[in-house]
Amino acid sequence: MKIRSYELFQVPPRWLFLKIETDEGIIGWGEPVIEGKAATVKAAVIELMDTLIGKDPMDIEGHWNTMYRGGFYRGGPILMSAIAGIDQALWDIKGKFYNAPVYELLGGKCRDKIKVYSWIGGDRPADVANAAKLALDSGFRAIKMNATDEMQYVDSYEKIDLVLLRVASIREAVGYGLDIGVDFHGRLHKPMAKVLAKELEQFRPMFIEEPVLPENNEALREIANHTCIPIATGERMFSRWDFKNLLTQGYADIIQPDLSHAGGITECKKILSMAEAFDVAAAPHCPLGPIALAACLQVDATCHNAFIQEQSLGIHYNQGSDLMDYLTDKSVFSYEAGFVKIPSGPGLGIEVDEDQVRKMAQVGHNWKNPLWKHEDGSAAEW
Repeated sequence: MKIRSYELFQVPPRWLFLKIETDEGIIGWGEPVIEGKAATVKAAVIELMDTLIGKDPMDIEGHWNTMYRGGFYRGGPILMSAIAGIDQALWDIKGKFYNAPVYELLGGKCRDKIKVYSWIGGDRPADVANAAKLALDSGFRAIKMNATDEMQYVDSYEKIDLVLLRVASIREAVGYGLDIGVDFHGRLHKPMAKVLAKELEQFRPMFIEEPVLPENNEALREIANHTCIPIATGERMFSRWDFKNLLTQGYADIIQPDLSHAGGITECKKILSMAEAFDVAAAPHCPLGPIALAACLQVDATCHNAFIQEQSLGIHYNQGSDLMDYLTDKSVFSYEAGFVKIPSGPGLGIEVDEDQVRKMAQVGHNWKNPLWKHEDGSAAEW
């Protein structure tokens, strides 16, 4: 069997889909994208795919190493996202060839389902109490929210108090039966991150996420010494080599690699297994589309330390198209009592609605993340 052709589809709300077809007619789907840089990743996919035409799609490990090691410059969000989507599609092909879900080819599953969480609020969270009640009423047992607006290196306690009021409003509305992830989004710097982490303890969050930017991960030591809340990070880390220092330093409790950013199924399976050896949990990042989520669930099925999965249904970014819109069988991601079952169909376990993909690719998108400024005019982290 040989790789015959490929196509790329830039579809709303902010996704990029890859279709790979073999000379035997087996089709694999992947989702190679960086939010806000879809066209850039698309160019990288084209460069890599042109070297795979005519090759056997079954040699996934060999292709992964060639794509990664074949370039003198390697790693980073663009190249690793391009590799990730190609890798997902190759696993989809392999599973369909053997008529088995990917998790069977990875050694079999260790769970039947996994807990999921729902996003509430938006980039600037406001009425999160009502959103939390709606999530709980919809069957979710966990939610995640952005913590703050933009924050200076040292900022006012007024902004800290606003965060505490929002989280308190959720606890008042739904009690402690709903787990809360509080995403700092790298918007804070070490001085204020220490303060907020300590102040949030009273509300017993499930975790705090990216309390500092990943390039400042050395600051996690001091933050961890200020709080007992589990610390999560990793959505902006792209390979096992990026995670190596994080794990050996020992100040992260949960890693969050993204299967569309960090080298795909092949790489993220290894990253999660590395973390297990350090007694670190995993909650893969996935505010993306259905192909990315399907890939996550296949890896989640095989990794003992995966405990919860992000998913994008109803997220504030999904304007015009949502998670289920590109699937022919929308029940594959039906959420029950806060969990989703691991898809058991061949390959990634989903059937992409190609007609809908082609239709929406005509609409396309040019999604960019917001550009924020501090009050003094300097650039702020989004």
